Amino acid sequence: MIVNTASKCGLTPQFEQLEQLYQEFKDQGFEILGFPSNDFAGQEPNSAEDAEQFCQLNYGVSFPIMEKIHVKKGANQHELFKFLGNNAPGPNLLTHPKWNFQKYLINKNGEVIDYYIPTTEPTSEKVKDKIRALLKS
Repeated sequence: MIVNTASKCGLTPQFEQLEQLYQEFKDQGFEILGFPSNDFAGQEPNSAEDAEQFCQLNYGVSFPIMEKIHVKKGANQHELFKFLGNNAPGPNLLTHPKWNFQKYLINKNGEVIDYYIPTTEPTSEKVKDKIRALLKS
């Protein structure tokens, strides 16, 4: 799972659920990669290193927090999020991040299987059911 993150967002408490999800499935080959981004309302003013430390101290995050990048669709969008948004199932208008904590589920072959809008709780059964199915395949 790939998630664009921010430390000063109303959705920041999702780090706790993301960590729960990671702990539940990591021994079965599941990974989460968090990418801090300051694209939405300046809600990630920290460096990537400071964002990682914030996540560890405040939410016990043990999954990797990667480099700080631009995720919003446009000229500065990082190639990873271009790929995710362009290859996620569904209308292209909806598949690119519109806010922090957009989640993309990727299979072992690097294909985007599904995406979840920012308000989707990481530990929701629809997310967990999809992860279980992917881990079995």
